[in-house]
Amino acid sequence: MTDFSFRWKSGFPKIGIRPTIDGRRRGVRESLEDQTMNMAKAVATLLSEHLRYPNGQPVECVIADATIGGVAEAAQCAEKFAREGVGVSITVTPCWCYGTETMDTDPAIPKAVWGFNGTERPGAVYLAAVLSAHAQKGLPAFGIYGEQVQDAGDTSVPDDVRGKLLAFAKAGLAVAYMRGKSYLSMGSVSMGIAGSIVNDAFFQEYLGMRNEYIDMSEFVRRMNENIIDPAEYEKALAWVKENCVEGPDNNPSHLQQSREKKDKDWETVVKMTQIARDLMIGNPRLAELGFAEEAQGHNAIVSGFQGQRQWTDHFPNGDFLEAMLNSSFDWNGIRAPFIVATENDSLNGVVMLFGHLLTNTAQIFSDVRTYWSPESVERVTGYRLEGAAAGGILHLINSGSAALDGTGEQSKDGKPAMKPFWEISEEEAANCLKATSWRPASVEYFRGGGYSSDFLTRGGMPMTMSRLNIVKGIGPVLQIAEGYSVDLPQHVHDTLDKRTDPTWPSTWFAPILTGAGAFRSVYEVMNNWGANHGSVSFGHIGADLITLASMLRIPVSMHNVAEERIFRPRAWGLFGTADSEGADYRACSNFGPLYK
Repeated sequence: MTDFSFRWKSGFPKIGIRPTIDGRRRGVRESLEDQTMNMAKAVATLLSEHLRYPNGQPVECVIADATIGGVAEAAQCAEKFAREGVGVSITVTPCWCYGTETMDTDPAIPKAVWGFNGTERPGAVYLAAVLSAHAQKGLPAFGIYGEQVQDAGDTSVPDDVRGKLLAFAKAGLAVAYMRGKSYLSMGSVSMGIAGSIVNDAFFQEYLGMRNEYIDMSEFVRRMNENIIDPAEYEKALAWVKENCVEGPDNNPSHLQQSREKKDKDWETVVKMTQIARDLMIGNPRLAELGFAEEAQGHNAIVSGFQGQRQWTDHFPNGDFLEAMLNSSFDWNGIRAPFIVATENDSLNGVVMLFGHLLTNTAQIFSDVRTYWSPESVERVTGYRLEGAAAGGILHLINSGSAALDGTGEQSKDGKPAMKPFWEISEEEAANCLKATSWRPASVEYFRGGGYSSDFLTRGGMPMTMSRLNIVKGIGPVLQIAEGYSVDLPQHVHDTLDKRTDPTWPSTWFAPILTGAGAFRSVYEVMNNWGANHGSVSFGHIGADLITLASMLRIPVSMHNVAEERIFRPRAWGLFGTADSEGADYRACSNFGPLYK
């Protein structure tokens, strides 16, 4: 059986720590060597202890061989970082240094500077000077400066500094990891959905990614020519029969398919799942079977499956393929999710990827289907919404593509959660499967049959919904809404759910309202959402998404993140401080895409 550790064969970017120092000898530099290097070591320890790569391994940090007092030592550090595969740069110092001589000038690497808040040496003066140089040279950097003064011998990392270091590093690693990877388009445009018009320039210039394409006929070829691992297929089919419960068939009796056709569909959707994964990352087992070219894959960290309508009018739908790959487990056990966008909506696939790289958790792909006002819910069900849902709710639902982690059957501190795969127990994975039924697809939508996952997300989970849109003349724009999943009384859920397609997974989502702009009401959130789809991530990660977006030069058009949580490059303040949303647009437009 295939060992899928090859998925990570290209490795991960490392974080480079640059200890800069006052270059003056004969007492000044010598007195600062230990303190400066200890700052670098403290940062490396912090990041390695608290951050993990998508495969679950601790993040690796690389520290310059010596403190950096001038341009020659800066060049030596840059050479070491290039050899070591550094993709994120953090400069630390307790003192004055020569700004343009010691700064990191690689334009493609996200960078931050921590200037120690102490009174003995002017670390804050260097921080201001070097950030000014970064702005002047068009190389925006994040400034980190502790609120409280520290003593010279204090080797601790204050909480506020710690939070900014972790936020910067998480986003920086996401930027670095995307670079050089692929988006795999399986098929083309689905039902005229703009997000599935894959924009090569966006992926290349903003994300540093390439685009790969296959026609959906490749699935037919691989099934007909048996270009899959047959041993894995037998294992997968047996696992599916044991763990995937087939739910009731909601189709009218005259449209219901035969038992023989349904059984055949199970065989087909399992093969489709194997094929989609192999197309994304390759599979050495195929080379052993004589398919060396197919064994390579497309180096894809995210993909999209067109499905409708050219595929689903004839073949089983892609719901099982998408739901299982997006989940943190399958017949090979508990593992990292694969990111697959329904209907080849590449822009929703990108925010799914953002959420995954920031949290290492599975993501829920859904339609932003319906706004239910309190009045409408009460009129239809007799129930008055309360608690987090008092202002109304959004019904997030789509044709069975959401990760099964979205059931909320995992737990953290006794509460429902979605967790990184290395924290998920076998029992939790089994509970997610038990909470999901696989409903025969609605043949009015999917003439070729197949199965759609059906589950109800447990309430009380902090969640963040996001969406990327492309606007002509502006480029990519990000939208963010933090909120909570909501429990409804069973009869209320059933009544509302049956008004749409009850064979699909449902998440009842209540965004947090601020009383201003797009977050004056839940209706305004729905009314301002830029597309029919959204990606939902566990946790309130809006601040992390904003940090990541600023690194990529993508402005944020709406969010409900408190101002004090927002962390962007220091240069953003030079575009205005009274209107941070406008300044974000101006800064992103001025500096332009990261890789252009």
